[in-house]
Amino acid sequence: MMSMSRRMLSKEEEETAADEIEVRREDQDKINKFSRLHQHELSIEEEVKAKHKEKEELDDITTELELADEDDVFPYKVGDAYFHVPLEQAQEMLTTSSNKLEEEISELEDKLGSIREEMTQLKVELYARFGKTINLET
Repeated sequence: MMSMSRRMLSKEEEETAADEIEVRREDQDKINKFSRLHQHELSIEEEVKAKHKEKEELDDITTELELADEDDVFPYKVGDAYFHVPLEQAQEMLTTSSNKLEEEISELEDKLGSIREEMTQLKVELYARFGKTINLET
């Protein structure tokens, strides 16, 4: 059984490995694609995190409005402007916004899943070709 210990390659191992495996155009394309996918993955992860935070804030506001007086009006931000709306309308608008955010988060998570699948497939192909001489750990 082969041990999978991680260590730096010595200069000799690097030179030997570089001599043994030629990087073909298609290999370079796969490496570039993996890199682009990884950058896209990080970007989407940030977007998902921001949308989760926004959803949390909407949930907090919804909870606070449950304690409000039905006769009050509340400022509701649409774009750059605030509109004063009755409690029931504010709650409906919050529910709509919350549902929309949930859909967006779900779509982004689906996108992340397919990006990660593609990255895994590229890892398999590239590690099969280059073995220890390439590092695709993210």
